[in-house]
Amino acid sequence: MSVLEEWRIILKLDPGRSLSEERLEQVCAWPVDAVVVGGSGGYGREEVSALLGRLRKFRLPVAMEISDTQALCAGFDLYLVPMVLNAGEVDWIVGHQHTALKEYGSLLQGHKVFGEGYCILNPGATASQMTAARTDLDTQDVVAFARLAQDLLRLPVFYMEYSGTYGSPELVAEVGGVLQSTLLWYGGGIRTPEQTGEMAGLANAIVIGNAVYEGDSPLQGR
Repeated sequence: MSVLEEWRIILKLDPGRSLSEERLEQVCAWPVDAVVVGGSGGYGREEVSALLGRLRKFRLPVAMEISDTQALCAGFDLYLVPMVLNAGEVDWIVGHQHTALKEYGSLLQGHKVFGEGYCILNPGATASQMTAARTDLDTQDVVAFARLAQDLLRLPVFYMEYSGTYGSPELVAEVGGVLQSTLLWYGGGIRTPEQTGEMAGLANAIVIGNAVYEGDSPLQGR
């Protein structure tokens, strides 16, 4: 069994965003299974390393999502390599990933490295604009990307990313219905326990990011 199969609730922390020690302790006490460090840029290796150091006092696995090779650093439990399947710029599908492995393959050797097939669905998100993502997709388009991730690329994760906006439970359910060997992750706009319960019932794992910086726990009562 892949370690990723054990994760149901994931915190995503952006090294480029300020987070007090008190708040970090609060969110790491939530009933979560892992922490992913990553974001859409605006940070470097120093910020990533500093956040990793702060996280090490908590007994949670910590992964780095490699979206910027200049921020890559050693010491994480595992590494996630995103491939934005609906990107308009081909470099975000394979180009940056090739560069990362060309320059830092030796650093990653011996570590657990997993690919993520991203489908970015919020046109206003920074990640969407950065990758020129095609977000005007219908249900069949998104399902086809999910099948691409599973059946052709054999990726362990298909990530439906709404980047701060709460997405469509109906669409998540449609995608979940075609995935068997690839895990479905949902991220975006989870701010309440009701939203947590809804999306956790449809995806293999949910990713909580914005709520970390905004206030109340979306996991109360869990």
